[in-house]
Amino acid sequence: MPKKSHVRKYLRRNGWVLFKDTDHEYYKKVSGGVERVTKLSHGKGEVPPPVWHKMLRQMGITEAEFYAGL
Repeated sequence: MPKKSHVRKYLRRNGWVLFKDTDHEYYKKVSGGVERVTKLSHGKGEVPPPVWHKMLRQMGITEAEFYAGL
């Protein structure tokens, strides 16, 4: 599973915007008229597998696309 720092790096490089930073970091991206939203907990560790797979669905990407976008 990726580290949270890698997820942040991916989001910044691929047009996601941090729009809320409270208990979690909330990011959004509008592409093709579709708004997608995902959230990431604060910290440095790895994203747990169930959370990671949910984030991939929220971002509308595959794991391979994630690693290609780093």
